[in-house]
Amino acid sequence: MSKKPAPQKKPQQKEAFWHKWGKLVVLSLALAIIVIDTTLLNVSLKDIVADLDTNFTQIQWVITVYTLMLAAFTITGGRLGDLYGRKRVFMLGAILFGVGSFIASISLNITHMLIGESIIEGFGAALMMPATASLLVTNYEGRDRAIAFAFFGAVAGGASALGPILGGWLTTNYSWRWGFRINVIVVILLLAGSFLIKDTRDKLEKTEIDWLGVALSSLGLLALVFGIIQSSDYGWWLAKQSFDVFKADVTPWGLSITPIAIALGIILLTAFVFWQKRREALGHTPLVSLSLFKNRQFVSGMSVTAANSLSLTGLIFVLPIYYQVVHGLDAFETGKALFPLSLAVFISSPAALLLAKKLKPKTIIMIGLVGTAVAVLMMINSLTASADVNSLIPGLVFFGASVGLIQSQVNNLTLSAVDGNLAGEASGVNNTMRQVGASFGAALIGAALFANIATQIGTKIQADSVIPNAVREKIISQARESAKNGGIDSAEQNQQLDPAFLQQIQQLPVAAQSAAIQKYREEQLKIGTAVRNDVEDAIVVASQDTLWVAFGFAVIAIVIGFGLPNVASFMGDKPGARKPNVSH
Repeated sequence: MSKKPAPQKKPQQKEAFWHKWGKLVVLSLALAIIVIDTTLLNVSLKDIVADLDTNFTQIQWVITVYTLMLAAFTITGGRLGDLYGRKRVFMLGAILFGVGSFIASISLNITHMLIGESIIEGFGAALMMPATASLLVTNYEGRDRAIAFAFFGAVAGGASALGPILGGWLTTNYSWRWGFRINVIVVILLLAGSFLIKDTRDKLEKTEIDWLGVALSSLGLLALVFGIIQSSDYGWWLAKQSFDVFKADVTPWGLSITPIAIALGIILLTAFVFWQKRREALGHTPLVSLSLFKNRQFVSGMSVTAANSLSLTGLIFVLPIYYQVVHGLDAFETGKALFPLSLAVFISSPAALLLAKKLKPKTIIMIGLVGTAVAVLMMINSLTASADVNSLIPGLVFFGASVGLIQSQVNNLTLSAVDGNLAGEASGVNNTMRQVGASFGAALIGAALFANIATQIGTKIQADSVIPNAVREKIISQARESAKNGGIDSAEQNQQLDPAFLQQIQQLPVAAQSAAIQKYREEQLKIGTAVRNDVEDAIVVASQDTLWVAFGFAVIAIVIGFGLPNVASFMGDKPGARKPNVSH
């Protein structure tokens, strides 16, 4: 009796090129507007302050709350995608992002802007961000996924430096409001292009949300990041100023709000871990599967991402102050000066695919991590008062190229270690750690820079023989007060005539008064020039010293990088190029 021939499998229909890579463009565009919005406002502060009749502190709060929303709710956004569909959550996030952007674009006051930009748009971004990476994992495999993540990494790095350029150009030529109006247009394109994306979700888990887990993780991260960000204003330990809550002073035993907030954050996150263990033991769906943290490949990749964010954020924080104070660049020119970094990332990340054919992901990432440390050293060496703007270009290009190598591999290495059913959750945790790393880097670097600027300005002015003793302490006091603005205010010497001086010369003849005033103005100009030079020198020294902190972060990233597993290349279907087990 003859056996029946086995049924032949239908040949898999080849996906059209535009359909295959169109979804990558859609997801990358979503990532780009999220990243751009974290830096877009920084160059438009003066215009927004004048337009909304507010102050720099309140605008800074808008930026800070947006960052906090991303850090606090990205894990929740990833989990919602796992349970209810990543594409569905991605589209919901895009809609909220567009609504928030529109509200921000028509803001009449700072409250409207806080609601639109920080809360609604920030929550929308927290839903979109983990969905973008997890949809890449579940829509691509093998070589295609490696290409997708390389392009994704290029967009992430490029967008971070594109924000200041775009914001500066729009503000200069149109209005700061167009930075938000463009988001609305991009969101419409994202929603239209989302039909290209295949939706996925975790069908193995019950569709239930751990609301207590959401509260503990969100409030814990909120408190932790808040404490870190506010350290430069309130101090790391002892209170520089009081912190008021509903008009009540919260400075127990003279402590700053920083250690209180950080301690509260640690307590809440510890409670979150215990609650997740208990929830899993009871057979319920946790917000974060703690088994993720038993996965060495995921944990090491996530840690490298967070550590690399420390040095990248620190660099982008320091250099604009150097450019604007020492070289007098405006916001748009500063953005252009940073553009070589952005361009290098955008070129290096996809170009790393050529290396990926011969080298393992860990090797490429380690080359990039060492390169970032070397690049920071190059910039420290180039950072002088006499150097022109172009002196930093070699270091910026080398740094950008190194970041491109890292980002071309690290997201794929991190998320490919996780089963496709947990892609959204893993992406949420990974992006949260990146955001926390960036916030921690900005806070530490900012605190170090402004404290160093204040110290250096005082030292330079104290040692300057051109400045009379009678005004020396007053100028130093003004310089220290303005240190949190980068020392910019202290660089401008007041040229108005001193009332006491005018009273002194009233008894002189008119001709003698004119001569005395002319001499007075010459002396003030001489003092002003000396102060300006002292401030520039102080900014240079402080920037160099602070970049050593960024170098330290880069070294930490290298040390963490040694813990990466030596998996095989992702280019092609080789062992180590793990395919996700996806439920559709």
